[in-house]
Amino acid sequence: MHTFPAPAKLNLFLHVTGRRPDGYHLLQTVFRLIDYSDQLSFRLRPDGIIKLHTPIPGVPEDKDLCVRAATLLQREAAVAAGVDIFLHKQIPMGGGLGGGSSDAATTLVALNHLWQANVSQARLLELGLQLGADVPVFIFGQNAFAEGVGEKLSAIELPPAWYLVLVPSVSVSTAEIFGSKELTRNTIPIKIPPFSVWQGHNDLESVVCRLYPEVARCLEWLKKLENTTIAAMSGSGACVFAEFASEPAAQAALEKIPNDVKGFVAKGLDYHPIQKIIESKI
Repeated sequence: MHTFPAPAKLNLFLHVTGRRPDGYHLLQTVFRLIDYSDQLSFRLRPDGIIKLHTPIPGVPEDKDLCVRAATLLQREAAVAAGVDIFLHKQIPMGGGLGGGSSDAATTLVALNHLWQANVSQARLLELGLQLGADVPVFIFGQNAFAEGVGEKLSAIELPPAWYLVLVPSVSVSTAEIFGSKELTRNTIPIKIPPFSVWQGHNDLESVVCRLYPEVARCLEWLKKLENTTIAAMSGSGACVFAEFASEPAAQAALEKIPNDVKGFVAKGLDYHPIQKIIESKI
């Protein structure tokens, strides 16, 4: 059995700059990887069968992103072997932290290594995009400034930081938010460099907060904290976060969160935990 992490991400800002004719939205965002992960274990099998042993309730196995990722890679590289997949979920679903996308990316990278499929990182990025717009950044393997639908990635250095993440007791539909008539889609694009993540905002935030009062309540609570450099929503929600310069400051804020709200503290990462495998040829 081989076990690999699938870390969460935060969007330090998210600007919607337009919309393509096919309906996909054009974005600018900064992805920050954080030290809070799902865990994926793989056991190779010789019969070519791909089996998920830990299905997510309500998600058919053939629709699961891990199974789809494994099937896509198996077909791409004409791999004869199969795999048993065991997923331990920690990242909340519908939270805007990229859990499903990260699971898919780790599946692609790990199986490319374990199956010795020898698919290049560039091709894995293309395969990841077929599974979802947030998958490529986890295959990219480091913090990134993203454009397009989120697939045009440029490496970015970010200062050390710790994050208090609150998990409202709601699951936000990404499709609902991006389809909202209230969503503005004309934020003026910024240039890299120069820019500051602290000058950005999340264009989806106001729409989500109107539709989900629980998200608005958590975000307002974060914005009242001291010693924070950012307080914002990640992706299309529901999770919201505040950034701190030190772990003690983040932990002190965690101890004060309302009793009916879940939360956790995570360190900002510079690279994906399996970056060495990502950059290897197999």
